[in-house]
Parts: sequence; structure tokens; C-alpha cells
Amino acid sequence: MKKQKWIALLLVCIMIVLTACSGGTSSKDESKNSSKSSGENPAATRGNELVIRVAGDPQNWDPIDTFLLAWSTVATSVFEGLVSRSLDLEIQPGLAESWEYIDDKTIVFKLRQGVTFHNGEPFNAEAVKFTFDRLLGEEGQQGPQYSNYTSIDNVEVTGDYEVTMHLNAIDPVLLTKLSGYGAVIVPPKYIQEQGAENFDMKPVGTGPFKMTDYQRDKQVVIERYEDYWNKDAIKLDKVTFKVIPETATALAELQTGNIDIMTRLEVSQAATAEGTDFIELKDVSTPTAYSIRFDPAQKPVDDVRVRQAINYAIDKETIVKEILGGYGNLISSFQSNLSFGYNKDLEPYPYDPEKAKKLLAEAKVPEGTTLEFFIPGTDGTFKEIAQAVAFYLQEVGLKVSINSVENTTFQSELIPQGKAGQMYKNGWGGWTLDFDNTAYLMYHEGEFWNPSYKNEKVEQLLAAERATINNEERQKIFKELTEVLYEDAAEVNLYSEVEIYAVNKRIKDFQPPHDGRFRFEGVTVE
Repeated sequence: MKKQKWIALLLVCIMIVLTACSGGTSSKDESKNSSKSSGENPAATRGNELVIRVAGDPQNWDPIDTFLLAWSTVATSVFEGLVSRSLDLEIQPGLAESWEYIDDKTIVFKLRQGVTFHNGEPFNAEAVKFTFDRLLGEEGQQGPQYSNYTSIDNVEVTGDYEVTMHLNAIDPVLLTKLSGYGAVIVPPKYIQEQGAENFDMKPVGTGPFKMTDYQRDKQVVIERYEDYWNKDAIKLDKVTFKVIPETATALAELQTGNIDIMTRLEVSQAATAEGTDFIELKDVSTPTAYSIRFDPAQKPVDDVRVRQAINYAIDKETIVKEILGGYGNLISSFQSNLSFGYNKDLEPYPYDPEKAKKLLAEAKVPEGTTLEFFIPGTDGTFKEIAQAVAFYLQEVGLKVSINSVENTTFQSELIPQGKAGQMYKNGWGGWTLDFDNTAYLMYHEGEFWNPSYKNEKVEQLLAAERATINNEERQKIFKELTEVLYEDAAEVNLYSEVEIYAVNKRIKDFQPPHDGRFRFEGVTVE
């Protein structure tokens, strides 16, 4: 057994090297051949501002129109919600100084006074009501954020700086959703006078920075708002977000000092970046989880023994160590350990190919059976993971046909229509940091990304979890839910993502965000 494991590890390592040499990503060779760069810090003369690389542009800054991390990376500094989330992911006061549940379906928010929008318009209870009327009304219903807030029946103004939120259903994760993207507070007068299309391109919020320049697909500039209610916490004058999709280009810009922070540095680029005197690497765990999802409507993965066998057949620890360079955390359910509901007592399936063979034999799966495995064609790292998976499954008698497809087709058509093979890549951002959102959309019968999975016990537990706001009770329900899903082997849970940031050493007190949403309180440059 031990000998087989080491042989498997050796073969996977050889396979990874061959993949790299065959042109998987050019930056791997770059990283191996790079020498340490030295010299003065070329960004030292930039002054009291930062330049940050982002990979994409949301195309639109209206909070009701987007569901993209690219939006929140920038706009968290422009807009604020009633509640906020700290860099340590704790819920804290935002534009509401406090809140109180009158009952399970009624919340009273006491609002912060002396706050203004970037155009000078006052923030008050009427602005909060306008925001939620818009979000829940005809305009908001056309966007992707509406479905997150349907538990809100209406918002009532009960004072100049007080609102009462009336719910039509218990919503145990409402507060954490209010700290998210769609429910940030917008200026009524500005939108009514300027129109939604102008607001798309020239947004106005109450945040610590105001947007002063936006060039689509090129850059976004935000500058310190001098009348911000907590302005003493902000030390920077300006932050420029440069849109650079290609990681090789971004790395070159980092090394020449044209950018200060590179987000989403690839594992293969880490050595090159770290070999530059004025650059340091910072990594941070994220809520994003990755798995190989099964379609139980298709044989042979309709048999739980086959799904369990595949879990035992894959050495997930070696995949994280060798392909991800250790930048990943093993998971036992489809969530990171940052998520409320994570079961710390549940261990991932161990690597046990002999047990896998035994289960396949019990399920009477013929040796040489082929499984279709669909992955998006844009993800080079996951291509390597898929090849490693194919190797491991071949070792227990299964063949794997890897199908690489265009990402939009993969997400919007193949998965929801049950046409992504017996297995497919599944990734989930977990933005609410609560298993509710993930579990409901992944396992509840009839959901968009759940074409065929159904388990009556899972349905009962999902319903029970949504029927209470008592977090102790919810934690117990989630513990049972994760154990049921684990036993039913709905997927092969691989890892939660660890993101790498490359940061110019002139920046002080910068903490990479777990959720991709930059916060600049206390950040300085020298």
C-alpha cells in the first residue's frame, strides 16, 4: 500500500512536469529560469497613492446590476451598506450604528448621522428606503442581486435616522447579505436627476473614496473623500486599479514598479515575483471552494458506492502539494473553513485505492469503464488537476475522457442542463460566508446548478436550517447536513483556494482580503 502510494506520487509529479513542458503555462519556465532582480524600488517616487492590478472590469458600477467580484474589489471603497464586514470577516456597524431584532421578521436599524454622499447629498432614512424600494422593485428585479433579498417585504421609515425592515420570511443570513454587494446605499436625488445609465459609469456612494475616473477595460481611479465620516482612518490620497487580464503582463508591470499590488498571482509565478528585492508575497485563505461534482442521473455515478470509490481513489493531498504548491486547504464539504457551518470534525476522504477498487467491484463496474469529465478551457491549473485525476482513476480501473469547453457554455448551458458528463469541475465563491447559500443552490432540488441531485434528508435539513435565526441550532443542523452529504458523496471535495498577492514593500499595514474586497483603513506608503 505504502509502496503504491509513493509510486503514484512519483508518476503524478512526472506527469505535472511533462504538462508544464508541453506548453501549459509559459510562466512556469519563467519562474524556474529567473534570477533575483535587484536595485532601487522604482515605485518609491509615486507618492501617497497605490496602483493595483485587477484581472477584469465589471463594465457597470450600479450595485443592483452586478454579481461580480471585480465590482466589489473596487466598489467596496466607494459604497457602504447598513452593516459592514471587517478584514477579519466580522460583521460590524456600517451606515447603521446598531440594529435590533424586534421579532424573527422585524429589524430596526439606527442610522449613522452626519454622513453625506460624494455629491454632497445627505444620507438618511429616506435614502435607505429608496435603495431597497429600487432593489426590490421593477428595476432591481431585472438584475442578479434581487434574488438574495426577496425575504425583505419592505423598509419603513420610522424616524429621520431610523428604518424598520419587515421580512416576509425568516432569513438567518440576512445581515451577512446586507454586508455584501447589492444592498449598499445609493443616493436618491443623484439617480433621479442623472438617471441610471449615468450612475452606471459615474457612481456615487458614501464610502471613504470617490470614483474620479473610469476608463472601461483600462483603469478605475478613486480618490480620498475629504468629508468621509471616518476620514482619519484613511491615509492614502488615491488608488488606481489597472485592468490587466494577462498574468504575465501583470507580473512584468509589478517588476518594473508600474503597479504596487498584483492580485491573483499564479503559483507558477511565485518564485519570479519573490526573486525581486522590493516585492514580497502575501497569501490569504478565501471562501472559494473547488470540487468535482457528480451527475447522479448518469451511470455509473448514480451508485453511491461508485461516488465513494472515486473519492477514495484521488490523492487530494498530493494534488494540493504538487500542483498548487501548497496554496490550498483540504476540505471535507463544499465550503472553506471560513464558512459558518463548516464541520471541523469531518475529515476528508483518505487516499485509499484498494478500498476504491473494492467498492467498484461491489458496484459491478467493469474495468475500463469510461467517465466523461468536463472542465472550463480557461483554467490551466485545473487542466493539470484533471489530468492527475485521470491518472488516479486509471489506477483503480476507470478511464477518464477530459472535455475542455468554453466557460460560458459550461456554466450557463452544460451544467444546468445535465450535459456536463458524469463529472465536472465545480467552483463556488461562498461570498455569504455561510453554508446556507452554497448548500441551498447546490443541493436543493430544482436549483439552476443542480440538474439532478436529490436527497430527502438533505431537503429536510435545508428547510430546518432556514426556519430559525438561532445560530447554535443552525450549526447543529449544518453538522448533520455535512455528514449526510459526505456519506452520499455528492462530489469530490478538493480544496478551498488560497490566493497569492505580490506586494511592493513600500506599502505598510496592508492586509490581503479573504473575500477579494479591498479595504484601505490604516494603509500607508513610504
